[in-house]
Amino acid sequence: MNAWLAWPRLLLASMALALSSTACALDITLPRETARFKESGLPGYKLVLENCMTCHSAQYVQMQPPSSPRSYWSATVQKMKKPFGAQFADEDIPAMVDYLAKTYGAERTATASMTGK
Repeated sequence: MNAWLAWPRLLLASMALALSSTACALDITLPRETARFKESGLPGYKLVLENCMTCHSAQYVQMQPPSSPRSYWSATVQKMKKPFGAQFADEDIPAMVDYLAKTYGAERTATASMTGK
């Protein structure tokens, strides 16, 4: 058989096969989120709850090095806004950084010893 004559038949057979197999959407149930941000009276706590968990879990924050200085947290929060596109006001950044540095960063032991925790 001439290759040029076989080509349309092969194409039609491939299209028929592709159309006959149905794609089904899968239902996936993810486990409930168990990681939580540490409660705090700092203003940044509520801002972190409102903004950070939109994109990632609290576990992402908990996995950061505990020796991280304030500058690390500042750079991380600013990185979430630009280039990653997190939707929070620039005015909220200092309060969020303060909470993160004092709760998860290098300042946590100083804050904990001052509050007795």
